Amino acid sequence: MESESGGIRDGARVVLRTYLGPIGQRWEVVHRDYEAGRQFRDVMVDGPFAAWDHLHRMEPDGEGACVLTDTIRFRLPGGAAGNVGLGVVERMLARVFAYRHRVTKADLESKNTWSAGAAPRRVLVSGASGLVGTGLTARLTTAGWDVVKLVRREARESDELAWDPAEGRLDLNGQARFDAVVNLSGANIAGGRWTDARKKLILESRIQSVGTLAKAILALPEPERPGVVVSASAVGWYGDTGARTASEGDASGSGFLAEVCRQWEGAWEPVRAAGVRCVAVRTGVVLTPAGGALALMLPAFRLGVGGPLGNGRQGMSWISAEDLTEIYLRSLTDESLVGPVNATAPEIVTSKEFARGLGRVLHRPAIIPVPALVLRAALGQLADEALLASSRVEPAMLRRNDFDFRHPSLEKALRAVLGRGIET
Repeated sequence: MESESGGIRDGARVVLRTYLGPIGQRWEVVHRDYEAGRQFRDVMVDGPFAAWDHLHRMEPDGEGACVLTDTIRFRLPGGAAGNVGLGVVERMLARVFAYRHRVTKADLESKNTWSAGAAPRRVLVSGASGLVGTGLTARLTTAGWDVVKLVRREARESDELAWDPAEGRLDLNGQARFDAVVNLSGANIAGGRWTDARKKLILESRIQSVGTLAKAILALPEPERPGVVVSASAVGWYGDTGARTASEGDASGSGFLAEVCRQWEGAWEPVRAAGVRCVAVRTGVVLTPAGGALALMLPAFRLGVGGPLGNGRQGMSWISAEDLTEIYLRSLTDESLVGPVNATAPEIVTSKEFARGLGRVLHRPAIIPVPALVLRAALGQLADEALLASSRVEPAMLRRNDFDFRHPSLEKALRAVLGRGIET
């Protein structure tokens, strides 16, 4: 999403950037025919179709239930010649809306669990525009929470607050009280070869963000401080686990990633000592085609030249993007969650099993391994710690707290996020 204004009422506009592979396309729609609690319509004014008219309609269906119907009228570009692709587009849209309806139903059901009876709350979010932050802030605002996003520029909207973590600048005095803080800031771990400069950026971006937030929180009078801080961390805390399975009570491992996680989580200690509930979400590989490891793998696998990394025997702990959002929501509202929480699915797989599963879902072979020598030549230490090291991490804390995973098994998760079959 590039911009939005006016919500879903008549005259509101939304500008998106959609992608077909690496090719970006601007898509602008205007909302019309708004009926409170019943419907709104998107009409494309600029985008990839010759015409696009999408009616969202919600109808009551008995006690505590409704039916959502999406009616889409569209024309492909190119006139009669464009109709050659009509069947392909219709099948694609069928997958898209089957996915959207399943997620909408699950989101509404889960809200009854993590937000039942809770009054709307106010939360401050750093990294709100990132992969995790986008989904999380959408869920919170839909549930009625007041979300304020930290931005590294002058604030332009009422839901923005400027900060500069590199300079340690953030003033929360004079702001209405925040009930919670979510920290998702940090330079991309897999953003390139780990030169000394890159490693410094990865570490400092995290420590500076936490330090700035912690200082601002502790500068508030005690009654004004948030009740909970939920901060990103990573399963890199455990280092290379080999054949053993790690859980939250295990000590930190060795290596650069483990050191980053130790300092990252440790920077919250003054806030924790002040009595604020702090949760560190140690995240595995996030499954989403919108970014991260899966997005990087997909082109090769779709061409049938994908396969395991190295010898394929190393463990791989993963989590679906939907479940990761639920874990953050649960961490915000469940006071029994304190300290580290492993955001990993119950099913741990090897790199070879992951490749086979992705190949089955895409109906492609997945037998061409990427030699460790090639990965090390291209990525150096990043390959050894993030791609070739074994990461066998179980979600012990979530299991003890009866967390209900939407995607507990790899193949179902891949089918869901790639629109290749609906879970039953």
